[in-house]
Formats: sequence, C-alpha cells, structure tokens
Amino acid sequence: MSTAILTGQPVPGSSIEGDLRSLGFEVRIAADTPEAETLLAQVPADRRVAVVDAAFVGHLHALRLGLTDPRFPLAAVPGAVTAQPAGRQALTRAMARENTDGGGGTSLAVDSLADRIAAALDADGAEPHRPELGALVAAVPADPQARNEARQAVAAVDDEAVRLKSAVKARDGFFTTFCISPYSRYLARWCARRGLTPNQVTTASLLTALIAAGCAATGTRGGFVAAGVLLIASFVLDCTDGQLARYSLQYSTLGAWLDATFDRAKEYAYYAGLALGAARGGDDVWALALGAMVLQTCRHVVDFSFTEANHDATANTSPTAALSDRLDSVGWTVWLRRMIVLPIGERWAMIAVLTAATTPRVTLYVLLAGCALAACYTTAGRLLRSVTRRATRTDRAAQALADLADTGPLVALCARFARGVPRHSAAYLALSGGALVAASAVLWGGGWQTVVCAVAYVLLSAAAVARPLKGPLDWLVPPFFRAAEYGTVLALAARADVNGALPAAFGLVAAVAYHHYDTVYRIRGGAGAPPAYLVRAIGGQEGRTLLVAVLAALLTAVQFKVALTVLAVLVAALVLTESIRFWVRAHQGGAPALHDEGEPA
Repeated sequence: MSTAILTGQPVPGSSIEGDLRSLGFEVRIAADTPEAETLLAQVPADRRVAVVDAAFVGHLHALRLGLTDPRFPLAAVPGAVTAQPAGRQALTRAMARENTDGGGGTSLAVDSLADRIAAALDADGAEPHRPELGALVAAVPADPQARNEARQAVAAVDDEAVRLKSAVKARDGFFTTFCISPYSRYLARWCARRGLTPNQVTTASLLTALIAAGCAATGTRGGFVAAGVLLIASFVLDCTDGQLARYSLQYSTLGAWLDATFDRAKEYAYYAGLALGAARGGDDVWALALGAMVLQTCRHVVDFSFTEANHDATANTSPTAALSDRLDSVGWTVWLRRMIVLPIGERWAMIAVLTAATTPRVTLYVLLAGCALAACYTTAGRLLRSVTRRATRTDRAAQALADLADTGPLVALCARFARGVPRHSAAYLALSGGALVAASAVLWGGGWQTVVCAVAYVLLSAAAVARPLKGPLDWLVPPFFRAAEYGTVLALAARADVNGALPAAFGLVAAVAYHHYDTVYRIRGGAGAPPAYLVRAIGGQEGRTLLVAVLAALLTAVQFKVALTVLAVLVAALVLTESIRFWVRAHQGGAPALHDEGEPA
C-alpha cells in the first residue's frame, strides 16, 4: 500500500484524509517538518510515498493525477508531492534540506511543506512531473475566504466529466472521435468500477478479433457479416483499454506492449481469415492478404524510422513542417489529413463494412489501394521535410536506425570492407539492393539469377549501413530493407505456384514482422534493440533474404513450401520466446510504466 504523510494543521470538515484513502494511501499525520521527515524514513523503500498539505482543497481527480500516475518517479500538484521508489532518494534529500534550512518545528498551517519540497526538487534538477489540470482545482488556501472561494470553484466543475473527457486520446482519428469514443469512454468507466484492468480488456479485444477472423474463414455470407460486426466490437474494446488506462491511470510496461502487439496480431489474423474464407469459395487471395500485411508493416516502419531519426535532432525545422502546423490550425484540414492516412479506426471500419457487404477479394483490393494512397501521402510529406530541413541527427538516432535495420552477421562481416562508402548514399544503396532482389524474384522466381541478386543485396546492405545513419534520407534504410525482405518472400512463394506456399510465406512474414515491431517497442521503452544473439540466430534481414532465395533455387516447389513452414515456425518460436521473456521480466522488475499512444485510432 502507498503511504501519504499529511502535514500541517487539520482543517475542520476537510475530506482530504478520506480522499487519500480512496486513492489507496495509508494516511499518517505529521504536525511539523521533523516529524514528517521521521515518518518518511519509516516508509519502506519499495512503496510510493506522498507528502500532502492538510489544508489542500481540490478535486479528487486532481489528486489522482498528481499522486497515482505510475509513469513518473516524481510528481506534484499544488499542495501535494509524491515519489515512487525510483524518486525516493531525491524526495528524501529535499525533505532533509527543508528540515535543516526551512525552520523545522514551525507550524505548517500556511506555508505548505509539499510545495516547498516540490520547489527544492526543481532546484536539484529532479523536476517532478506536473500534470495538466485544466478546469480541475488544486490549491492550498491561505485564509478562510480563499478556502471558501476554492471550495466554490470545486463545486462549479464536474470532476467526473473532466475525468471521462481526459480518458479519450487527445489526438485521434475521425471515426474513433465521432463514432466510438462518445460511448466507449462510458464502457471504460464501467470496467474501472468493476475492477477490470486494461490488460484484461486488451485480451478481450484480441479474442473478439480472432473470433471475427474465424467467422470470416467460414466463407459464408453470414460468417462475413458476423466477422464485420465482431471486428467493430473488437475495435471498440481496443479503444476502451486505452481509455480505461487513462481513466484509472493503470499504465504499465506490459500493458503498452500487449496493446501494440495485439493490434498487429488482430489485423493480420483477420487478413488470414479473409484468405481462408475466400479459399472455401474457390478464390485464392493469399497473395493479396500477404501484400496487405507487407504494405501495412512497411508503412509503420516508415513512421517509426522517421520518428526515431528526428525526435531529438537539433535545428529540426523545415518549411514543410511549418506549413503542416498552419494547416493543423484549420479545423476541417485536420480531420481530412487524419482520414487520408487511413489510421486503424478508419481502416478497420472500412474492412468490416466491405467484409459484410462484398467479397474478400474486393475487401483486400480496396484495402491495398487505400493503404497505398496513404503510404504515398505520408512518405511524400516526410521526404519533403527531410530534404528541406537542416537537422543534425544524434548518435542515439543513428543507433536506433541501425537497430531498426535488423542486419545480421553477413552484413557485419561485409561492412568491414565498405567503410569508404559516402554517408549520404545509404538510402540509395538500400533502395537499389532491395529493388534488385525483389525484381529478380518476380522475374525469375527460384532461379539462380535470384540467388546472385540476393548476394548482391547482401553486399549493398553492408555498404548502406557501413557508416552511421545520419544522412537526411537515411531513415528510409529500414523501410527499404523491410520491403526487400517481405517482397522477396512474397514473390518467391507466388512464383512457386504450389498450394500452401503463400500461406507458409504469410506465416514467415508475420513472424519476422513481429520481431521488427518488438524491436520498435523496445527502443521506445528505452531498452534498445533485442539481444545480438537473437538477431544472429534468425540471420538478420539479409541472411533470411539470401536463405529464402537459396531454398527456392535448390528445392522443388513442394519442398520449398515445407521449408518456408519450418522456417516460419523456427523464427516465431525464437522471437516469441525471447520477447515474452523480456517483457515479463521488465514488468516484474519494475520497469518504468509506459503508455504508448501508438497509431491514431
């Protein structure tokens, strides 16, 4: 249980003790600074501890935001300051300073110890997080008149209405904002009042989507209609889990990972369900399903790479970015631009409606066209920003891009001989190599020409990453590598022209894509890339591409299908085992809680 040290003279009629207990705090009373310091020392080091002024007047949700958010080691609102175990030492030092220099032993009825501690933390450079309270009230009135005015301000604002509104993601898509969030926030509150956690709702969303995929796999009109309805229901739950996390401040490292990875699992499982359903009707759309997964994954890699390359760059401005900011000030352009990029809400709504009303082939054709348009729009904008800005990228950004590139031992070996390649050419080398190997797979299938081109791709990949990726367009290197690897697998499986090759390729690309998404989430969480032994074990992107090309050349079509299946199982087993071990250990080890807003819904 967390501990709250209530300081100063009690105020008759104050609800502060009850409010703190309702937030899960054990309340202890300190009349002066020395007693507060003594009580602080008695609180176990693994507990959250808060120092709160007994004269505090404000909304319960203001206290909740200031004292219970697990993402920040230190946080404060007027009249209250809190520390998790990671911030405990800083809080203890600030308290000791106040006891030594602040006239310890004097009454705290007017001068708030909590506010003095927060100021001392600022002076020490600890800088506690101060949440945006908006219309919420949090104050320590200096006299009865000010207290009365503060209480009137509290009564004038509906605490629960503010809490519900803040549960909705600040930046969301049109469909989610106007068709889902108006009622899903109430579902989030219902879940909170029944003790449900965001992770449980996330799991329910996954199960619902998997059932939807199963319905689509039946290949019947009734199954398609049910699949569309269940996909929307799954998306409602997907919105609810994040809103529940914001409503109840239940953020966690494990929850952020589950939310992000389950979104991809749901969407790609549904593509597979559509392909299975079409096959029952005599239509083979596995190539379209795999193409949709490849395109969507490459879109996300573009997003991730661009963000990692530029989020901490200096002189990070451009005329294109300035124009974008001006457009965001015009209401209708904001919604239009959010819809053009086809975020997950619009995308799932489109898929659900088309599944229920048309066929899997039509659904996947429209999905591919929409995602291609969105990819062209977003990539063009980022290219313009990159060529018009003069940003200086950091070593951290270069390392993140290198991690996202996912190169293995072959590139590491060849890169030793490619140090003289000009730095600015990395994106062009990656594009050239990727286009070469993918085009050869389309033209010659499993011929030795493709193997030769795959060897050339390995060499060009090594040249691309031989120097730090700090060029203006070097953020394109990871997306080009993804497109090359996934596209080659797709083309070779399609050219094999044997039943089951494309589903096997779908499984392999899904396993590798999971590894690439997992890399992104680790980088975002500050943990860096997956361990080097895992990257070596699964070959790196260039090793897998070369291996698939060699297998296609050496084996018969049926044997190639079996090899793809075995490779998919091995990669999935390795990356899932390591990923689950890492995230569970991070969660159990008390890693800082995260809440990744992720792709706009």
